[in-house]
Amino acid sequence: MDLLFNPWVIIMVVLCVIIGNIAALKYTSKIKLDQWSKKAPPSSKEPKTTTPSTLSSQREKNVNKKER
Repeated sequence: MDLLFNPWVIIMVVLCVIIGNIAALKYTSKIKLDQWSKKAPPSSKEPKTTTPSTLSSQREKNVNKKER
């Protein structure tokens, strides 16, 4: 009975419980977060950054479309 109340045994039991709980939370959180992390990539063909050269080319495309 003295073995169960040994401080080292108590510390080991507490550490095992804490580590087990952290491992369980890590496992369950991955399952829940995977459904939200799957997003469709943006399908826009236009570049995201607008530089003067891309702005001028976009304007030329718009002008050409209006002339047709």
